[in-house]
Amino acid sequence: MPSSALSIRMPCSIRGRPFRPCTAAQNLAPCTYIKGNCRIPNWNGFDPRQMQHQSMNEDRRESLQASVIEASGSQTPLNIIAGNSKAFYGRTAHGQTLPIEDHRGIVDYSPTELVITARAGTRLSELESILEEEGQVLPFEPPHFGEGATIGGTLVCGLSGPSRPYTGSIRDYVLGVDCLGGNGKLMSFGGQVMKNVAGYDLSRFLTGSLGTLAIVLEATLRVMPRPGASLTLVQDADPATAIERFNRWAGLPLPITAACACENKLYVRLSGTRQGVLDARTRLDGDALEDDGRFWSDIREHRHPFFTADRPLWRLSIPAGTRPLKIDGTWLYDWGGAQRWLSSDISAGQIRQAASNAGGHATLFRGGDRDSDVFHPLPPALFRLHKNLKESFDPAGILNPGRMYTDL
Repeated sequence: MPSSALSIRMPCSIRGRPFRPCTAAQNLAPCTYIKGNCRIPNWNGFDPRQMQHQSMNEDRRESLQASVIEASGSQTPLNIIAGNSKAFYGRTAHGQTLPIEDHRGIVDYSPTELVITARAGTRLSELESILEEEGQVLPFEPPHFGEGATIGGTLVCGLSGPSRPYTGSIRDYVLGVDCLGGNGKLMSFGGQVMKNVAGYDLSRFLTGSLGTLAIVLEATLRVMPRPGASLTLVQDADPATAIERFNRWAGLPLPITAACACENKLYVRLSGTRQGVLDARTRLDGDALEDDGRFWSDIREHRHPFFTADRPLWRLSIPAGTRPLKIDGTWLYDWGGAQRWLSSDISAGQIRQAASNAGGHATLFRGGDRDSDVFHPLPPALFRLHKNLKESFDPAGILNPGRMYTDL
């Protein structure tokens, strides 16, 4: 195995330097900045990172609240927009535009506690850059789909990258949110630590709601140390063989953090300690993939050639062990077979019926008719629950109406 194929990274424990001022620090003194939960005096009276992040730190909570109260009183529908990088997702948006991208900034970050709090308009790239300084990551690998991607948009879209089956989804890392209901009421759910408590965890419930329940103003997320080493292996395998291998490997103690298959090739990523990755390498066949970071980034961001086809793109979520479905089109198998991308002109009814028969559901992810049903139809009882929640959070029905379903 070429030594260059194994990507080795320094552990975060030796990189404990402060990174920025936060709102709390700015209220103390111009010569103070934050390291973890500690206030550290800067005896030189100037921290260059303070200039860098201060311009990105704006609290627009009051103005956003006033806009929502006004819209609620006049029954004006609102189309909530942050970075607009995921405008393609969901049904066609309607209503008066309410931008939240200026409500931004890192509110708090404690590398030692593995917790970061940011306003909804904070660029995802900015947040990930700050985590990189401390050797930490968002383990669910959120897709950006554009330079303007924000943490708020990432949360309400509920999208996760290739690591999702192995490290968890974005919902698993949301600790708390501050949000604004459709009546203009400010609400706060969760906190900054993991707790086992009774009652509904509404902070996670807002994940994937597409802004139809409330406007997320601020989110607290758990982060994780970046793996010390990473290696991707490539094997020849048709779809059925790839699915069989994915499920067999799932029962073994292997540090797998991503697995996909397309064009009769199987790709599996091993991540963890250097020794752990090297030991796992001896148990699996295949050639090491050079520049595997770019490959998985292209899968996550839909830059891989598979995603360039000029046909509707469907996302099918079905049990990972399900054999390949007999639907005409081009397939890419992600998440070890649990998430399957289909590029096809087959009717929506046929695709959804096939997904239902396999025990899953299908979403029209890109292209196609965005004014019709994009998400899999809900059973009547579940739809009533959705409707009741919508009425509780947004009594006037003004927040992203119809973005998920026609009557929600």
